[in-house]
Amino acid sequence: MDVQIVDFPETKVAVLEHRGSPALEHESVRKLIAWRLENRLPPDRHRNYGVHYNDPRTTPPAEYRVDICISVEHDVAPNPQGVVNKYIPAGRCAVVRHLGSRENVSAAVYLYEVWLPNSGETLRDFPIFFHYVNVGPQVQEREMITDVYLPLL
Repeated sequence: MDVQIVDFPETKVAVLEHRGSPALEHESVRKLIAWRLENRLPPDRHRNYGVHYNDPRTTPPAEYRVDICISVEHDVAPNPQGVVNKYIPAGRCAVVRHLGSRENVSAAVYLYEVWLPNSGETLRDFPIFFHYVNVGPQVQEREMITDVYLPLL
């Protein structure tokens, strides 16, 4: 995998906080999509992110956390979906592109288990996050593009 070191810019996001089983994550995604449609935020102008606080392979389902995000420029008004504002902080990141299904993003495992121990780099105090480059019902699983960011000091 081709790992690059980049300076990620601070990014304001609208967030739906998913807590619980990864198997139920699609329900949280649907809520955020409904909010996105109501607020007229097209995916070609507002990026999609997932901030992953823990590893679904090793975390008990009840303790699993991910913030499902859309980049925004303005504050989020109170809403029935529970969408709130947060920031993905600026800083150095290792990034690698994953192609294909988002069910098992092997690039994340590679960054943590292969690249990081051999890189001489140190993790920053922010979780790994994904940029879902292409989204929507028209995107086939084999065509999915996900950039995986590992925050570094």
